[in-house]
Order: sequence, then structure tokens, then C-alpha cells
Amino acid sequence: MAGRVRGSARALLAALLAPALVALLVTPARGRGGRDHGDWDAAVLLPPLPPREDAARVARFVAHVCDWGALATVATEEAVRGWPFADVLSLSDGPPGAGSGVPYLYLSPLQQAVSHLQENPHATLTMSLAQTDFCRKHGYDPQSPLCAHIILAGTVTKVNETEVDFAKRSLFIRHPEMKTWPSSHNWFFAKLNITNIWVLDFFGGPKIVTPEEYYNVTFQ
Repeated sequence: MAGRVRGSARALLAALLAPALVALLVTPARGRGGRDHGDWDAAVLLPPLPPREDAARVARFVAHVCDWGALATVATEEAVRGWPFADVLSLSDGPPGAGSGVPYLYLSPLQQAVSHLQENPHATLTMSLAQTDFCRKHGYDPQSPLCAHIILAGTVTKVNETEVDFAKRSLFIRHPEMKTWPSSHNWFFAKLNITNIWVLDFFGGPKIVTPEEYYNVTFQ
């Protein structure tokens, strides 16, 4: 009897707290210095990981909650020409709670990655929950498959005029510092056109997700 009472109390408490939690997930966090931005507060606001058997949903989840990733391009510098060349880049797939699945980037021709992409637009992008509080909270090493990460392959292209407003809002709300970056660097908005997706979130090797499955995921 006591167990049933405690169980009912927990269920009631969860029901009462649910609206507040939903509000937290869609409310921009307050950044350092009092600036408002839409970045995830990993210690407080990170939603629960989707069921690991739903690889497409896990991929969209990781793509949405991560604010940066490692982009690997094909180097053009003479000393390492043709070699893989990885760099950390800030990104966003949309405002918090409104992810599109498309990784948007803010790039400058002065960056090495951009020089590489001008010769060969193919790239791979890795994003990991190791950058959030998820893996630390559960005691997962960043290399552990349980610390979910995804690898997206495709081509990087400039965003066209019909998409540039969304790309700008998506990036600037999560990375407000970008607004102050020097215009002399000729920044532009770009995106990764995804052709292949791998999800590593459990033992047994990566799961393959098609772009169609990835983009068909909807969140309630």
C-alpha cells in the first residue's frame, strides 16, 4: 500500500512539473553578463535522450542540442595536401526547440577549412553529447559509444537568399558573439548538405540513417 501511495505521489508530481519543464526547454537561457541567448544550458535544460533504438531521432537530437562540431575537410596546404584536416566550428540547426536538422555555419574565406572547401566541398561533421552535461552526468567517457555522437557526410555550400534569414537567426541566437565579428573577414552563411549519416550511441558499431529518415523526424 505504501509503495502504491509513493508511486502515485511521484506520478502526480511529474504531471505537475511537466509544463514547467517544457517551458524551460523552449525558453532562452541567460548568458554571462546578462545577455539573453538561445543556447542550451546543458546542466539544466537538456531534454532526455530519445530511445536509442530510434537512430534517426537520436541523430536529430544530437544535431539540435550541440552548438559546435569538428568539421573534417580535405587539406589544400602543400605540406598536408590531400590529408584529412579537422577543425572545430560553431554551428546551429535552428533556434532552441525549433531545429531543422540542417547544420548551419558562419564562415570566412580567411579560414583554412573554407580554402579547402573551395577546392573540394566534401566534408564530414562530427557532433557529440560529450559537449553537454549528458555524458559527464552518466559517467560516460567521450569515446564510449554510450556517449552518443553522430557523423554527417556531405557537401558544404553557401546558403541561398531564401534560407539566409533562418540561418542567421539560428546561429546568432546561440552564438551572439558572432554579431560582433569583424565585417572585414567577409563572413557568410553556409550549410552542410547531408548525404550520409552514422549514429554511434550503443555497442555493436554505428547505425546508418538515411537523410530521408533523418529529416522525417518530428518532435512534439
